Amino acid sequence: MRKVAVIGVGCTKFGEIWEKSLRDLAVEAGVKAIEDAGISGEEIDALFGGNMSAGRFVEQEHVGALIADYSGLASLHIPAVRVEAADASGGVALHNAVLAVASGFYDVVVAAGVEKVTDVDAERAEELLASSVDREWEAIYGGTLPALFAQIARAHMRAYGTTEEQLANVAVKNHRNAVHNEIAQYRREISVDAVLKSPYVAEPLKVLDCSTPADGAAALVLCDAEKARSYTDSPIYILASSLASDSLSLHDRRDITTMDATVEAARKAFKAARIEPSQVKVAEVHDIYTISEIVSIEDLGFFKKGEGGKATEEGETEIGGKVAVNPSGGLKACGHPPGATGIRQAVEIVLQLRGEAGKRQVPNAEIGLSHNIGGTGGTAVVHIFSASPS
Repeated sequence: MRKVAVIGVGCTKFGEIWEKSLRDLAVEAGVKAIEDAGISGEEIDALFGGNMSAGRFVEQEHVGALIADYSGLASLHIPAVRVEAADASGGVALHNAVLAVASGFYDVVVAAGVEKVTDVDAERAEELLASSVDREWEAIYGGTLPALFAQIARAHMRAYGTTEEQLANVAVKNHRNAVHNEIAQYRREISVDAVLKSPYVAEPLKVLDCSTPADGAAALVLCDAEKARSYTDSPIYILASSLASDSLSLHDRRDITTMDATVEAARKAFKAARIEPSQVKVAEVHDIYTISEIVSIEDLGFFKKGEGGKATEEGETEIGGKVAVNPSGGLKACGHPPGATGIRQAVEIVLQLRGEAGKRQVPNAEIGLSHNIGGTGGTAVVHIFSASPS
């Protein structure tokens, strides 16, 4: 298998982008990535696009061909494929793009993600997002995403003593990081007190413990690592791309305080990259709710099980801490377009490893990780990136 490198990145702003359509957002991100890579459309061999639910959000299916068409690639007749894995759609699209280049079948591939959610009202959006869980055994009985993550939070609190204040510290940190991210949906700081006083959505999770569905798109250009320096002086290498799955519903899980799909994807990724979790200095993890970040940093191996809340409270996940988690602001403050999040996370890691993250730059960042899940963890994708090829 060949090694794979990222040679270009592009991202739109995230948020309520009323004036742009799904196709507008996809094209904007794709053009930025292609320009960043310094390539022409004729050099692209394939496109993998992550999208959760355009058919229901904007009544548009056949998204792969749509993106290729409006990106000006239709006349080149390149293969363009939509990839769906709920909130992990972007991460799985990247995984497929990595495999396509690593296999030698394609040399230059675009991995993208896009979602347009504000064309429906908030109630309808929440209903559609609930399709990422087991519809028959969870959603139909009121098992919304916040309700299910609240169950995870309660179980974590009982087992490990995690507190609502520790959950709040996740939100505070991520909002503080987002202040310096020009694409973020919420570029303002919040306090622990504000989080704790915000209304409950599903106890113990409050309004400010929750991320917000957003519009947005992101894109990456990948190529064979041996050819990367012919395109750019600062390629970022993908050391590992790992995908795992678990039962869709929480009640079938071994332990709802652990996302086994994340544990397995991380184990495979670290083995493939031949590194230890302690070597990762910057990570973008799936903080759709604050408890999700705490569980994820444990399952990825950054902290022992049960110590994620304490580590967050003590500043170990801050920029400059043991491992900088979500310097972009994460899903919580950057915003969460389900199909785009996994790609946006990778874009942030690439910028960090290039040293181009501005005031949110993580010092001495040479190895980074992105972690993207679908639903409550039925799918998990982990990518490990490096500024050097080995």
